[in-house]
Amino acid sequence: MANAATRRRALYLLGAVAGLTAFGADGARPEAGPSRATVTPRARPAPNPTPTPTPTPTPRPASWGAAEPAGTGKPVRTLSELTPAPPPKSIALTLDDGPHPKWTPRILDLLAEEEVRATFFIVGEQVKRHPRLTRRIADAGHQICNHTETHPMSIGSLSRKRVRAEIVDAHDRIADATGVVPRYFRSPGGVWSRTILDLTAENDMLPVDWAVDPRDWARPGVRSIRKALLKGKDGEILLCHDGGGDRSQTLKALQEVIPKLKRRGLTFVAL
Repeated sequence: MANAATRRRALYLLGAVAGLTAFGADGARPEAGPSRATVTPRARPAPNPTPTPTPTPTPRPASWGAAEPAGTGKPVRTLSELTPAPPPKSIALTLDDGPHPKWTPRILDLLAEEEVRATFFIVGEQVKRHPRLTRRIADAGHQICNHTETHPMSIGSLSRKRVRAEIVDAHDRIADATGVVPRYFRSPGGVWSRTILDLTAENDMLPVDWAVDPRDWARPGVRSIRKALLKGKDGEILLCHDGGGDRSQTLKALQEVIPKLKRRGLTFVAL
């Protein structure tokens, strides 16, 4: 177990040096310079590398910097808790529970149209079912993060061994599918315990929550989702879902919310 943790820590350090983890902004502000491709380590050697080529890492803008929490032991809920600070008038859109074969592509198309980068907290089982779609998320320049292997809503009551497996299995599956070593972790349902926080840190990830929750997973109606998201302010992290069920309401709400928030002068950033 110690060797596995050491291996993951070494991969994280290599990824940090290569500038893997970063803030990314949409087209609302000019780029600081041309994008630079970086070499991203794989979490482990492919068991049969001949038919499966090593993934090509997604280029990351040189202006992005590594993010670290201002404090310890608590999940990040706003961009102000990360360093270096994001640009003024920044807001972050996060999407959970995917990739979903129907809704994730539609949301990716919307983000591309609006020139917005987002942060996807993805589930290992879904990565296994949809590896190419997972890779599409990364190739589009969005941040890829860990949301456990099976999305257990009872994670707060699971044994330490089971929680470790949920985190590590998803970590390795994501890295193998995309070449991205996850730097952020979100617990299912926003449930946090000392065990979950300790194992998140042990695997060199930051715990991330949210500031604005429209409860879109419950399908409360497009109007309700839109109203909640439009309350989002500078520096806040928005929670939405691209997986876990019918996300037609989420998609319709985002089609209106994203342009309106941009017209307020807000710039979308990926963690």
